[in-house]
Amino acid sequence: MDGRIDGNTLRLYTSHWAPERWQEYEPLLNYCRDNGIKLVACGTPLEVVRTVQAEGIRSLSKAQRKLYAPPAGSGFVSGFTSISGRSLIDKISSTRGSPFGPSSYLSAQARVVDDYTMSQTIMKEISNGDPSGMLVVVTGASHVMYGPRGIGVPARISKKMQKKNQVVILLDPERQSIRREGEIPVADFLWYSAAKPCSRNCFDRAEIARVMNAAGRRREALPQDLQKGIDLGVVSPEILQNFFDLEKYPVMAELIHRFQGFRERLLADPKFLNRLAIEEAISITTTLLAQYEKRKGRFFEEIDYVLTDTIRGSVVDFFTVWLPAPTISLLSFADDGSGESVELLKGILGSLPDNAFQKGIVGQNWNINQRFASVLMGGLKLAGVGFISSIGAGVASDVLYGARRILKPSANMEVGRKRSPIWKSAAVYSCFLGTSANLRYQVIAGLIEHRLGENLMAYYDQPLIANLLSFVSRTVNSYWGTQQWIDLARVTGVQRTNKELPSPEVSSASEMPLLECGTAEVQNADDSSNQSNDLT
Repeated sequence: MDGRIDGNTLRLYTSHWAPERWQEYEPLLNYCRDNGIKLVACGTPLEVVRTVQAEGIRSLSKAQRKLYAPPAGSGFVSGFTSISGRSLIDKISSTRGSPFGPSSYLSAQARVVDDYTMSQTIMKEISNGDPSGMLVVVTGASHVMYGPRGIGVPARISKKMQKKNQVVILLDPERQSIRREGEIPVADFLWYSAAKPCSRNCFDRAEIARVMNAAGRRREALPQDLQKGIDLGVVSPEILQNFFDLEKYPVMAELIHRFQGFRERLLADPKFLNRLAIEEAISITTTLLAQYEKRKGRFFEEIDYVLTDTIRGSVVDFFTVWLPAPTISLLSFADDGSGESVELLKGILGSLPDNAFQKGIVGQNWNINQRFASVLMGGLKLAGVGFISSIGAGVASDVLYGARRILKPSANMEVGRKRSPIWKSAAVYSCFLGTSANLRYQVIAGLIEHRLGENLMAYYDQPLIANLLSFVSRTVNSYWGTQQWIDLARVTGVQRTNKELPSPEVSSASEMPLLECGTAEVQNADDSSNQSNDLT
């Protein structure tokens, strides 16, 4: 601490440590050195510990026994049975080879010697130190189990200094034991850090049991992935409570029990269906208004084409909301039986957030590279949706055109009909969704709704303002996206302009999606809004 040796030299004195232990302590040592914080070593000398582990406390000299072993009659033997109902020897032997053998009993003696030595050092430091100061003890979890009601260091200190307040914080939540409701917790608090994502035993099992008992539910009645998540300890009490709250509504209950995708999204964002309804309402309304404006009196006569465009737009808008929506997936924790290639693919995809602005969740700590990759992955997904839906719309148009010629040959005025470049339209459409639409919906789903909207509801209790913000942002996005598509369609030649408007008969024919009339050289620019309203 006074600079006489460096970190590498100090590490040589801890060669008997596991590598990960040095990695845990090194930042603490550097912090104390840089900030002038006093350090006190409270461990038992290594030779004493090894002697007890090999031959027991009786092998210590009288002087050593006086310093490092608890006095006779202090509860040494009775302390072997913990207040939780599991014996200390059982806990220690669970990590060793021979349970209840001589070595496990000697290890238990060594553990008691360690606890006693630490407690003596801590009490001495408290007595000689600043009464108003704070003493932070960093040690293994087994030394502080069950706090003052256990048999470790806090329990020994509390007997000597009852007026001193103690708080036990478990720095590694994954180390907590599986316990039933009503059993004493292993610590007062669990420490969660973004620097070390938790992958199991992340939440208090007794709190989970309390939530389930309050709801009158049994674990067996939950979906399989939720059951597995509870077993692994990665389902928080808040998520479980959200699930039970959603079950109160029949439609919600049906969705979260039958469909994995809806369950993942509704648990992460209970307002997901509201956002989906807003987007679909805007899409259907603007599409129908544009169709009626362009078709005028032929609107109901060409209702089949109207429905084709409207349904396609609804499907596309569904995926623009679905794909970037935040999710809580337990499959990454529950699935462990897949093949290596499938497991690798799942691991790569599961390591990415659903959108670049998604908040961190249990077991995930996304860096800037992963967030950037999520934008690219979202773009690829939307591009695929756009390509397939565009091809599907072209096929549907051909089918409807053929059916119309058969059913109403006398009304057919499209003898000069010329095929529009479906593959080109699909390629341009997919690029538009994968770039412009993807970026806009990343911002809406992640930044505006997931972060700003949730903060308005959580901290200011303003759900109306949050819903209004979502509605306004999606409306502006729909209009802006339409304008962008019109410009792109003109530049690429998918929908071209002409100086003279075609006749009403030809114009009505050219309104069909992905088709243009052969008697007209080009299509009017405003006609492109017929297709553009469902491309945002």
